Amino acid sequence: MNEDLNCAPVNKYLMFVTVTVRLSYILVNLEEFREKLNNNKDVPILMDSFGRQHTYLRISLTERCNLRCTYCMPANGVPLTKKDKILSTDEIIQLSKYFIDEGVNKIRLTGGEPTVRKDIHEIISQLKDIRGLETLAMTTNGIALTRMLPSLQRAGLDLLNISLDTLKPERFEKFTLRRGWSKVVASIDLAIQLGYNPLKINTVIMRDFNDDELVDFVQFTKDRPVDVRFIEYMPFSGNEWNTKKMVPFLEMKKIIRKKYPEFQRLADKPNDTSKAYHVPGFKGQIGFITSMTQNFCSSCNRLRITADGNLKVCLFEGKNEISLRDALRNGCSNEELKSIIQNAVLKKKKQHAANFQTKNYKNMVPGIQSYLFSILTQLASVQQHNIRLCSSLTHVNDSGKASMVDVGNKNITHRTAQAQGFIYVGPKITKLIEENNIKKGDVLTIAQLAGILAAKKTSDLIPLCHSLLLNNVKVDLNLNKTSYTVKIRSEVKCSGKTGVEMEALTAVSIAALTVYDMCKAADLSHSMQINGIELVSKTGGQRGDYHKKFSTDNHAS
Repeated sequence: MNEDLNCAPVNKYLMFVTVTVRLSYILVNLEEFREKLNNNKDVPILMDSFGRQHTYLRISLTERCNLRCTYCMPANGVPLTKKDKILSTDEIIQLSKYFIDEGVNKIRLTGGEPTVRKDIHEIISQLKDIRGLETLAMTTNGIALTRMLPSLQRAGLDLLNISLDTLKPERFEKFTLRRGWSKVVASIDLAIQLGYNPLKINTVIMRDFNDDELVDFVQFTKDRPVDVRFIEYMPFSGNEWNTKKMVPFLEMKKIIRKKYPEFQRLADKPNDTSKAYHVPGFKGQIGFITSMTQNFCSSCNRLRITADGNLKVCLFEGKNEISLRDALRNGCSNEELKSIIQNAVLKKKKQHAANFQTKNYKNMVPGIQSYLFSILTQLASVQQHNIRLCSSLTHVNDSGKASMVDVGNKNITHRTAQAQGFIYVGPKITKLIEENNIKKGDVLTIAQLAGILAAKKTSDLIPLCHSLLLNNVKVDLNLNKTSYTVKIRSEVKCSGKTGVEMEALTAVSIAALTVYDMCKAADLSHSMQINGIELVSKTGGQRGDYHKKFSTDNHAS
């Protein structure tokens, strides 16, 4: 991999693309399932393209909080959204009814700190009246809970999580920049008396802050029916997150077992975010929420609505939030709301990206981040005369910096693009492909599907490409037994403001790389060659159509 980093930029890019290619043929069946989901009108609205059905909705009632936890926000707080931009009680109930009708059976109220919202009793009461809601929960810091919990329980609050990061009063004040440790502990005791069992206690573990209290929290479960959940420190805006502060799950477990060697695993329930453990004989239990080191994305069934009404399909998704508040206030119909939500859910990724900056990721895919950094460094060091030479390139601005083209003023037109390429495989592999004897499987079919998938992922692979909704992708592969080559041809169509040339070229490139990957074990002479990848035609663009003219001795076959 280190040798690759010294190669030309094209080879570096191919190295980056290969990471995706290796997954493409493994995910063939999954991709077919995703296609069926996208095309099937009967698919549940809250099912994403990976088959995950979302039955759990977290609603933030407010951005305000009466603490200033150092891992959550800066000491001086964060800019707050104006009150008229926060969801009203009626809007919360309206959205909740819609999600419950579509299959949500559990709602959790969060914040900020939900108890600072004055109408929280009314919200809980109205939510509990909605037919189909089975469980109503709340996560709170517990500061105001001793005076509120009895009435909240009467209003219909079923489950409760209380945040407590230390069992030491003086440390609590250091963490939260506020007093109130005794109030939180009193709230825990009251919740137990009122029958919240198990009462969940959320504890964010940070190195050199409270990791010395792991054993103390385990001891806390000896006589209390509580579920203390150790949460790996996670990145959020304002918390100055770095990997040095995170204590991984396996390290926490090792520390606990030094004191309690009998510390053992319990069975987890479906969709649990927490890995359950306990010390035999203790009334309570311990959970580990391993968002950073062992994510639970594959079983995620959660959606989130922020206090200002944005739908978040993933906690770590920061760029693609959809405003349900604006949809409601603009009078959208139920069908329009359905479409907005379904499109957002279908775009949910297979796995969150928060742990991409951890040491484990760097070890798993060495060189990728170094390569991206080197590209930025090269751009930063461009001399003035090179800037002038680049001034006519559409993806370079007047300063010579990389820039995405603004297509906002362009008209929507029907666009097509065709591309082709070749891979020489030699006589031996030609015979193996023809007889379908390549050990990894059906080379041409898998490469075809990889090319289709790649066309749809072009904007993820090439930084400045626009994300397009494609109408159709075709990829054809033909084996020429005379020239020992595989010819690859792609055609991509869309109705949009920019062309699909890159999608067509990416489809051919990835299909060729997939053929290479599938056959390389049989290519002992290392003679396979990819060549002739080119644009064949494009139509629908403002610069006119293009059709390549082939000579009679062209290598196409």
